[in-house]
Amino acid sequence: MNYSFFDFLTLIGALGMFLYGMKIMSEGLQKAAGDRMQKILSSMTNNRFMGVLTGMLITALIQSSSATTVMVVSFVNAGLLSLIQSIAVIMGANVGTTVTAWIISIFGFTVKIADVVFPVMAISILLIFSKNNQRRYWGEFLIGFSLLFLGMEFMKDSVPNLQENPAALEFLNNYTNMGYGSVLLFLLIGSILTIIMQSSSATMAITLIMCSQGWISFEIAAAMVLGENIGTTITANMAALSANVSAKRAAFAHFLFNIFGVCWMLILFFPFTRMIIALVGHINGMSTDEVNYLLNSSAALLPPEEAAKAATTVSFSLALFHSIFNVCNVLIMIWFVKVYEKIVTSVIKQKSATDEEFQLKYINTGMMAASELNLPQARQEIVVYAERVRRMFGMVQDLLHEKEGSEAYAKLYSRIEKYEQICDRMEIEIASFLNKVVSGRLSYDGKLQVNSMLTMVTEIESIGDCCYNLARTLVRKQEAGVKFNDEIMANIDALMALDADALEGLVSVLSKSENADIIATYNKENEINNFRNQLRAANMDNINAKHYDYQEGIYYMDIVAEAESLGDYIVNVVDAVKQQSRHKIKA
Repeated sequence: MNYSFFDFLTLIGALGMFLYGMKIMSEGLQKAAGDRMQKILSSMTNNRFMGVLTGMLITALIQSSSATTVMVVSFVNAGLLSLIQSIAVIMGANVGTTVTAWIISIFGFTVKIADVVFPVMAISILLIFSKNNQRRYWGEFLIGFSLLFLGMEFMKDSVPNLQENPAALEFLNNYTNMGYGSVLLFLLIGSILTIIMQSSSATMAITLIMCSQGWISFEIAAAMVLGENIGTTITANMAALSANVSAKRAAFAHFLFNIFGVCWMLILFFPFTRMIIALVGHINGMSTDEVNYLLNSSAALLPPEEAAKAATTVSFSLALFHSIFNVCNVLIMIWFVKVYEKIVTSVIKQKSATDEEFQLKYINTGMMAASELNLPQARQEIVVYAERVRRMFGMVQDLLHEKEGSEAYAKLYSRIEKYEQICDRMEIEIASFLNKVVSGRLSYDGKLQVNSMLTMVTEIESIGDCCYNLARTLVRKQEAGVKFNDEIMANIDALMALDADALEGLVSVLSKSENADIIATYNKENEINNFRNQLRAANMDNINAKHYDYQEGIYYMDIVAEAESLGDYIVNVVDAVKQQSRHKIKA
């Protein structure tokens, strides 16, 4: 074969350019959309039909069913979508991804790439150097678009020429004339290629080129397209490996949906492909024989005019096959959404876990495909973090009234210690996740939101430290044999009740971001400060008046100071929430 190693490297480089262009294009759109993407998802998935339309729309926009599916799985993981909603969106994503095939078909085979790509690239360069963030993101999208089709053009030019390398076709013929055996073999090849490249669109581009160059027949190319539908489900399942049960179920539902679709298509495969050929002929005003001739002839062996027509017919036919198959599959399977839910729920069961086990509920590092869309997971995890700290403070309140020296007292203090360790680990895990997100291709507003979230995480960990310090002070008091009188106990109870209310408001602010809650939290902090000042001012007078001794006063003031610091940290978190809200409004 007259095909050098340099030619092979050129082919791999062209594929890399195609994949990188798709990545840049997708990320540019995600950054331009920002929070609007998740708003679309949450507002348009009220029923299965709207869910399907939403999946179609988003996938058509970001040009990647894998990115949509990973996004959906991450939103299920973050509790923003239910399992039924996610199944419908994933079904729509399968239809939306067919838009890629049509774009490749139209632009990649009917338009001279250089006539389109370089003018688009010129416009994108102007946009990228703009001071306006939105223009920069659209510039990235256009750069990605240009690189994608430039890579497509180089791939077409890098495929071995059959006129110079007839032996290659003979080699493939050994595997393309085995009837259903060939269909199953190339279905497997399509799946493996998609898993390796993590992009069904890239595999689709390779399939289009191979078929248009006459390396494989239309039926074999259609089999590879079916394989791509299976291979693309692996991305979401890999992303869900370290996710929660709901996310695993959503990813598994995607796998089942595509597997069942491919199964019924294999039963009707040859009649279905014949129908597509007849439909292509009807649309283009050609006979079935003429369509068959163009589909199964090598473009390299045909005269230039016929070669161009053959390439266009191949791309049109495969895009039509891909679209009709996915639309039919959705029309059939949409009525079985609840059946899918029951299957995945019975196969992937919920494992029971105690609250003392360290386990992030919404964040998992397997879903880092789209940085902008990882932010909701972090927000939900921060709410969980705040709820855990609130429970920890409740234990401190219980410890204050527990019988000192008892087994229950020791167990309760041990639980608080364990919660402190979990809080420290949660801070590290959430902060590490946010640092990975911000190191990706995140928008400017997204980076500002991450900075606010990092502040929240740090301040919530400080609240956990305050809880632990309060518990340690109570234990030291017990070890020193100091007893608080009723007056001190009443004052500490009142101060801790204010802290508990402030923590309750904090969780509400993190969950809903309501201005009324924020104002209430600030008011509560003022109450805590005023009460602390009253207690501090009265302390020396009470010691001098022999209401309690000096040692009692020391432990008493330590608790008062720590409880007041806890209120300060709560306000710091609320300030960060306000800052984040401003960035979201800008975005």
